[in-house]
Amino acid sequence: MKLPFIDRIWRVKGLLPLETPMSPATAFDRLDPLFQTNGTSYEIDGDTLTFRKHNPAAQDRLATFTRGTLTVGEREGRSVLAYNVTSPALLACFLAPLLFVALGQVNVAIGEYEKSKAEAAEQAGKADDESKKDDEADKDVKLHWLDVAMGAPAPEKPDEKDKEKDKYEKYSPKTAYILAAIFATLYLVGRILEPWLLRSIFRKKLYDTPPIDDMDPAERLSRE
Repeated sequence: MKLPFIDRIWRVKGLLPLETPMSPATAFDRLDPLFQTNGTSYEIDGDTLTFRKHNPAAQDRLATFTRGTLTVGEREGRSVLAYNVTSPALLACFLAPLLFVALGQVNVAIGEYEKSKAEAAEQAGKADDESKKDDEADKDVKLHWLDVAMGAPAPEKPDEKDKEKDKYEKYSPKTAYILAAIFATLYLVGRILEPWLLRSIFRKKLYDTPPIDDMDPAERLSRE
């Protein structure tokens, strides 16, 4: 069963037209340095190169994409490189927000449970303690008769709601939601940036003269 919408989450496909007619052997020879890295294995079968990466190093230019296929052929009379690669990093960034949102909801549920349990305990046997606390609070906030005559407002009693809020602050889902937003942003940026970078890497290796947009600033100035 194919699930194209789910597959697009972590898969990158594309076609790169080549500047000049090129055989698969020539194209793969130019791309070979990309696969001469630790943890990378690949095999060539005719016009298709299949690669896998296990725990790639950070300096590996294809570290984001751990497996895939590259095929060199002709379309509309022009040599093209077709690539189909997958990125577990993109998948992780997509799933992380779902995980953190779920954790946030679990925190909310735990907080509600603890709150209801505390309320039940208070109703069962803490009425006397509450009445004593109320009496002491009333004594503390009692106004002088002159203040009453002048119409001064009574001092505010300690807000029990604020106390309860502080008590259950540790169950707040705020942190989980912030992390979810961060990973969602990372995914959206990566989903746009990583395919562009991959295409740029292939172009630099396969073009006889790299396109000016793919050149280093110094090379670009020299050409201009």
